[in-house]
This record gives sequence, structure tokens and C-alpha cells, in this order.
Amino acid sequence: MERGNVGADQPGCQNVPDQLRPVPFPWRADLEIIPDVTVPHHMSVPGVSNIVSKSAHILTLFLTLICAQQTLAQENWPRFRGADGTGVVADDPRLPEVWDEKTNLAWKTAIPGWGWSSPCVWGDRVFVTSVHGEAEYEKPKKGLYNGRGRSRPPEGVHHWMVYCLSLKSGQLLWKHEAHSGQPKIARHPKNTYASETPTTDGQRVYVLFGDLGLYCYDFTGKPLWTHKIQAEKSLSDYGAAASPIVHDGQVVFVYDNQTRSYIASLDARTGQQRWRTPRDETSTWATPFLWKHEQRAEIVVAGRKRNRAYGLDGKLLWSFNGRMSVLTIPSPFVADGLLYLTSGYFQDNKRPVFALSPGAQGDITLERGQTSNDFVRWSLRKSGPYNTSPIVYRGLYYTLLDRGFITCHDAKTGKLIYDRIRFAPGATFTASPWAYNGKVFCLNEDGDTYVIDATNNYKLIRTNSLDALCAATPSIAQGRLLIRTADTICCFTQDGAQ
Repeated sequence: MERGNVGADQPGCQNVPDQLRPVPFPWRADLEIIPDVTVPHHMSVPGVSNIVSKSAHILTLFLTLICAQQTLAQENWPRFRGADGTGVVADDPRLPEVWDEKTNLAWKTAIPGWGWSSPCVWGDRVFVTSVHGEAEYEKPKKGLYNGRGRSRPPEGVHHWMVYCLSLKSGQLLWKHEAHSGQPKIARHPKNTYASETPTTDGQRVYVLFGDLGLYCYDFTGKPLWTHKIQAEKSLSDYGAAASPIVHDGQVVFVYDNQTRSYIASLDARTGQQRWRTPRDETSTWATPFLWKHEQRAEIVVAGRKRNRAYGLDGKLLWSFNGRMSVLTIPSPFVADGLLYLTSGYFQDNKRPVFALSPGAQGDITLERGQTSNDFVRWSLRKSGPYNTSPIVYRGLYYTLLDRGFITCHDAKTGKLIYDRIRFAPGATFTASPWAYNGKVFCLNEDGDTYVIDATNNYKLIRTNSLDALCAATPSIAQGRLLIRTADTICCFTQDGAQ
């Protein structure tokens, strides 16, 4: 289930700490909270007063349940960019706004090898992946790379690892080697063999190593099933990076490459393939998004040729030619009822942004010269980011550009608020921004996080420095901020409390 909610009577609830369980309906009479609704005597009708009181009671219970569900979803971080894929969480006084190597540091745990996957969190468990080789190999470096990836994979045996840490202490709970051997597929020098973020439904954790396979574990580290992936050539030997998602008993992943692209669904319990739909696409790296709205649930996937949405049965619902960038990396997301899709390789003239309304069917491509239609609410031609995924926070659409600029638009209209303000000369970014407590946070590759005020006027509040290579998007759960550096996971809390 995409938002990571489980009820007290559902499978998997045994993995949820008691303090994170949804608040139960207060059906007992002595716990009822009934608003004081009084009907004037001259307007009273037998039974009406009772009906009004019961209706108010039902509304109160409904709101209580909604708040409890939102709290539970916020307490876990079950996929890339969180439960709803936005990178935004509600205000929480437990979350830090200032940190460095010592300040507000609750714990720090070393992770051997390389990986740009984000931590995935459920309850007290933090899941993270990494790959290390037995021989020395070129290490990822910061900055922008022009040209091709490495044409040949590295020599020597490599180990594809899954680690589980305690969220409270950072202690290693278990680790498992999913695969070992010599890599068969090359990589972009800035990419890793563990760039895909794991996902969980609260019962099992699902780990994708892009050109190798999808692996399922229970929360104790027991392997449950493996789905092997036939490796295909990627554009310029850049490798894979799109993360999986899980919803309603199925794990969905996209494998766009140069020869045989597809989107596939596996049964979450057994690993058996439910469906596989070919895609007329070449290599992309955007994580798919599960969009639930009044009409239906659909799986949105960005593409270089076309942006598309599929039903939960894998059948195409809608698509449009977005004239996307040659390298499509940012992930789709939804905020305040609108779906946002974008791409923006920095050397490409095509760097579009689209904001869509729900309910589309068929081909919804904009006519030449159009910027909107029945389902495309607004669009921009040259505002997309390269690696980072944008965020919408408090009605503002923020775009963090890899070369150190930030742009802000009105999220409902696309109107420019401020344009291309630079943080610092030479700063480069791969991690996506995140937001809470009225602040937007932007982590560069040197480990510096620029904290800006989430208002219509740009204001840099402070810079938090770690002096470490950072390219993974941070994760947030239970009042804790998890930042992955090149070789560690750092947990920060307000006052550094565990």
C-alpha cells in the first residue's frame, strides 16, 4: 500500500510499534466525544436532535481516523521521497533545522561500499543498500560529467548488500548479501550499483538492484523471493537508477533501456509476475508514482518520448508527448491535487514542466503553441531540473538545478515567483530537496545543506555543513532526519536526542 498505512487488524501490523498504530474508533460510550449541538425548542422535531448529535459524532470520528492515518504515514518513510513521494512532511518540533558533524547528531553508522539509494524506514527499521568490490575501482566524484559512462564494468568480485539498522540507535540489526560476482553492466562514473531506494509495505521490504534483480525480505532479514532481471544496455552505459513502488499487493518497477524497455508488476507475497507491459522508450531513470484520486489509482511514469499512466492491470490509461529532455530523471509527484512531471538535462534545449489534473484518458498531447488544455493545467518550456526532483511546499513549486540555482513558481498557475538564485559558486546538487517546519532544505554534493525560508521572497537562513560527499536524497521519519553520505548514514534530531 503506497502510503504505508496498516490497520490494527491487518497483516503486518505486528511490525508497527504501538505508538504508531492508528487511533481506534472510540466506540465505548464512556469515551465518546460528542460536540454540544443544541436545537432550539421551537424547532425541535422528535429524533432530529439525536440525528444531529450522531452525525456530529461520526464526523468527529472520521476526522480522528484521518489524522491518525496521516500521522502513521508521516512516521514511516517507505519509499523514495517518503510515503506520498513528495519529499515534504508536516511540521514537527522534533526535526532539526541546524546540524553539522557534532550538532544535533543522534548517531552515525558506517555503510561499506557505494550506493546512492535513500534510507527506507518502517517502525524502528532502516533499510539501505550498498555494493562493494574486492578490488579498488574508480570512486564517484562530485560535479557534472559530460559524455559517456564507463564502457566496461569493473573487474573483480562485487557484493550486493542489504543492511537493516535500528532507527533509534543506528545499530546494525542484520545484513544480507543478495548477490556476489563480477558486474556485467557498466555504470556512469557518478552512478552506483545501488542507486535504487528500497520500498516496504510494513510486512516485507523490496530491494531493486536495477540490472540484476528484485529481492524480497521479511523484517528479520529472511529472504522470501527473488525476481531476476535480464540486463540490457543503457544509454551511453549509464546503468539503471529508478526505484520500485509497492501498492495493493503488487511491486511495480520500470526498466527503461536501449533494447527492451518495460514496466512490470510482481505479486508482493510470492514474487510471481502479474503483468509486464512493453514500453516504446529508451533509457530513463525516473521512479514511477502511484496516483490515487477520486476516479481511480494509476501508475504514472515519465518517459523521454511520452509521459504515460497505467492502470493497476498494466493497461495504458493516458499519455502525451511531453517533448522531454534527452535524459529523463526527476520523478513524478502529486501535491494539492495536481500531478507534476518534468525533465531537464542541462545541455538540452528541452526542459519542460507539466502540471496535470486527474481523470485523463487517451492522448492528451498539447497542440503546438499551447501551454494548457483540458488536463494539462499549466506548462513551462525551459524550467526542468536534471537530476533532482522538485517539491511543492505551501503553495510554491521549487526547482533545484544541479548547478546550484533555485527557482520558485506558483504551484497552481506556474507563475514565476523568483528565478535562478544561486546558492554559492561551484555548488553542485544531485539529492532532491525536502521541506518541513516552514523551511526548504537543499543538500549539495559537498555535504552543505542550504536552508531557505518557504515564502515568496528568497531568504537564505543558514548553511549546515557535513564536509562529506552526498548524492542520496535524505529520509525523514519519527522526528529524525537521515542523511546518507558516501560512507555513512547520519541521524539528526532536535537536540541530538535518540
